[in-house]
This record gives sequence, structure tokens and C-alpha cells, in this order.
Amino acid sequence: MGHSAIVFDTHAYVKKLMAAGVSIEQAEVQAQALAEIVEDKLATKTDLEKLRAEITADIIKWVAGMLVAQAAVIAALVKLIK
Repeated sequence: MGHSAIVFDTHAYVKKLMAAGVSIEQAEVQAQALAEIVEDKLATKTDLEKLRAEITADIIKWVAGMLVAQAAVIAALVKLIK
């Protein structure tokens, strides 16, 4: 699967801020800051797929561990009954 990107149009954002009365300097700084936040904080589809794989592996390990523990408990109980 490909890497999907989030596109944030800083130029359009600057134009909207300027239309609302914000100076061009302030608008450009705000647009750059917001672009950095968007880039740093949003997960891509690839990020989510990796996380899902990690969680699935952890669940499988936990279930396998519980099955082994259950088998050990059953074996101990069978020995006590005999």
C-alpha cells in the first residue's frame, strides 16, 4: 500500500487570514506553525497499519501465553485428581 499524505495549502490559509484582517507576516507565521503541527501530529494510513500489526502481534502473544498457562493449570489439576 502507498503512503498517503495530508496536503495543507498554506497559501490558501494565508489568503484567508489576510482577508480576515491579519497581517501578511502574522498570517505566514501562523500558516507555517499550523503546517508543522499537521505534519507532525497526523497519522498516515501506513502508520495506522503498522500500529494495527503491532497490536495484533501483542494480542496473539497474550492469548498464546494464556493458553499455555491454562494447559499447565489443567495438567496440575489432573495430577491432583489421580
